[in-house]
Amino acid sequence: MAQVLEFRLPDLGEGLTEAEIVRWLVEVGDVVAVDQPVVEVETAKAMVDVPCPYGGVVTARFGEEGTEMPVGAPLLTVAVGESGSPADGGTSGAGASSDGASGARAPSDGSPGAGSASSGSSRSSRSAGSSGSSASSASSASSASSGNVLVGYGTSEAPSRRRRVRPASVPAASAAVPVPVPERAPAAPEGGADGVFVRDREPAGPVAVISPLVRRLARENGVDLRGLSGSGPEGLILRADVENALRAAVARGHTPAPAPVPDEGVVHGTRIPLRGVRGAVADKLSRSRREIPDATCWVDADATELLRARTAMNAAGGPKVSLLALLARICTAALARFPDLNSTVDLEAREVVRLEEVHLGFAAQTERGLVVPVVRDAHARDAESLTAEFARLTEAARAGTLTPADLTGGTFTLNNYGVFGVDGSTPIINHPEAAMLGVGRIVPKPWVHEGELAVRQVVQLSFTFDHRVCDGGTAGGFLRYVADCVEQPAVLLRTL
Repeated sequence: MAQVLEFRLPDLGEGLTEAEIVRWLVEVGDVVAVDQPVVEVETAKAMVDVPCPYGGVVTARFGEEGTEMPVGAPLLTVAVGESGSPADGGTSGAGASSDGASGARAPSDGSPGAGSASSGSSRSSRSAGSSGSSASSASSASSASSGNVLVGYGTSEAPSRRRRVRPASVPAASAAVPVPVPERAPAAPEGGADGVFVRDREPAGPVAVISPLVRRLARENGVDLRGLSGSGPEGLILRADVENALRAAVARGHTPAPAPVPDEGVVHGTRIPLRGVRGAVADKLSRSRREIPDATCWVDADATELLRARTAMNAAGGPKVSLLALLARICTAALARFPDLNSTVDLEAREVVRLEEVHLGFAAQTERGLVVPVVRDAHARDAESLTAEFARLTEAARAGTLTPADLTGGTFTLNNYGVFGVDGSTPIINHPEAAMLGVGRIVPKPWVHEGELAVRQVVQLSFTFDHRVCDGGTAGGFLRYVADCVEQPAVLLRTL
């Protein structure tokens, strides 16, 4: 007999608590193998293919494309065992879908699968049977899952945290259980005798809905969730249930009345959700401003000789060297002289933690928003290696294939905002780092060179630092050394 296991959205690490379903890679009835990617999701860090730890027949999917799911929410159910084998796919598909709809759970939670309709005595006997066979169920689940580390996350046992919403008014024994409508439900509009559409806002009260998107869809279209029967596990109301109710109303000639929104205190305009990359950036920058007492200093530097040095290096043959790589090389040399700036602050211990390795982040603007890929061990790389790594990470950022490992762990950030055609900025430190170097555009300007006025290639360098890790003398010394290397690249040779 097939065993139906539930696969929940795993903990993707790095403090991520939700992900948006971008694209399903499997359909209900498909046969999946262990560790096969089943859904593509977008987190605040990157696009990720999530593999399923079970092999068998997909019996149910939860969440439509575009839905934001919290960690621990059900993604799909899989029938494993004899009935879930490819040879019996037709039989298992029909039988397992019923189990999937009834909200069967993976054995990790220690609870028996719920039947679709049974008497009290049969439920008792089933509970006893399930308890007696818990060891074999756990063994079966273990053999059906891999636990391997994949795409940076891995497929482990079902998480112990439970985020399932189980309102007291919804029976937990079967699927598609109608949610009782209170006696004093708001009156339906003309033609809406089914009690589904209301003119008032959605009333408070326990309703089997876990997704805020479903609640918003219902509220905006005047759907009373208390009058719907959910098709999800344990009567959970899904987005499809609300859309089906809307289609049925249109077919009957009813026009749902959108919920009225009070004008008091409401700001009218286009609302753009702060989620995904944009939401993560907003959270990090806000935290930086709250916690870090930052200060900024800047200086203009003559970059003519640096540009000439780069031209000479690229004319000598071999891989081309980028200007960003030369600036990164200057940064790592400056950090070796001023190590206090390659650090972080431990607030709980009230200590400055000076870091040994330099993992250099650089700001990259993409269609999905601003991201900061990290070049690992930048202090140990030469200009050619830095150029190649910058190119690889930039291409991955534009393609949306950066992994959380590519976007975390930085110790210092280099921000080249000159590509936007601006000269200066006061950048916000990339928390929990302690400093950031900003580089403006390089443009020809009048400059006194060797006692005479000349046209030189000038760049503005700005440096923002955490005043807790050092004072202005250290920050000024760092920035002056960087400017000296830009003006006279030979200065850098003395440190190699």
